[in-house]
Amino acid sequence: MTDAGHFIGVDIGGTGVKGGVVDLEKGEILGACVRLATPQPADPESVGDVVRQLVEELTAGSDAGRDSSVGVTFPGIVQQGTSRSAANMDRTFIDFDIATDFSDRIRRPVAVLNDADAAGLAEARYGAGSGTRGTVLVITLGAGIGSALIFDGNVVPNVELGHISIDGHDAETKASAVARERDGLGWQEYSVRLQRYLSELEFMFSPELIILGGGISQRADEYLPHLNLRTPVVPAKLRNEAGIVGAAIQAASTRADRTAGYEPSISAAAPIWTSELAESLQPALKT
Repeated sequence: MTDAGHFIGVDIGGTGVKGGVVDLEKGEILGACVRLATPQPADPESVGDVVRQLVEELTAGSDAGRDSSVGVTFPGIVQQGTSRSAANMDRTFIDFDIATDFSDRIRRPVAVLNDADAAGLAEARYGAGSGTRGTVLVITLGAGIGSALIFDGNVVPNVELGHISIDGHDAETKASAVARERDGLGWQEYSVRLQRYLSELEFMFSPELIILGGGISQRADEYLPHLNLRTPVVPAKLRNEAGIVGAAIQAASTRADRTAGYEPSISAAAPIWTSELAESLQPALKT
């Protein structure tokens, strides 16, 4: 039986695969993380073998997470455990059933979700968005713009808000951290672009909170004072561990672990948005 509240999260990236055993009662990683290089080419078989090796290392000599399911993030669109795109990964991942293949490979249940969704879920649950009801947007500013839309603790999956058009341009080509460096913008100049982008998101979603992540979240005092939105905007807190924690949250919501004796509470796990959840909200949306 699973150690109640302890689940394995694995965060797959273009250069590294990292993971840890997460205590979902606290939203904290137990012990040290394990990081292995992403194989090249990053095809499903090679990456799956690295994930298996990582899980074996995490559970060796410890009961923590030994029998738990595994949550895995993937840098692309994920639909019901199948990848529909493959940014920075081998194209053989497109339309590949990651959940089934990885489950067979590591011999335990695997739940898969988009990497930005995982980070956003963790940040909304345990980080800067903790305790916030309603709509929370988590925007990651890096080489591009990653995004997660959270509603009452549930992820609306694969919301690619970095690709919306702003003044005729893909938003991430103008408002990402890399765009600031490429165009040699100072923080005040960059905040003008960020204001334009976030104003559009505010109009579209009317969120209760916007959380900004990515490396430049550590320099938030350089640009946040220049923003003028109705919605509170705050820097992310979890940073590099968010993907692992979010993956573990998703692992906890799998049916296999519920039948194994761990029923996640609302403070421990949040399922991805489903058609059943959408239907349950229809009466409220019609009022």
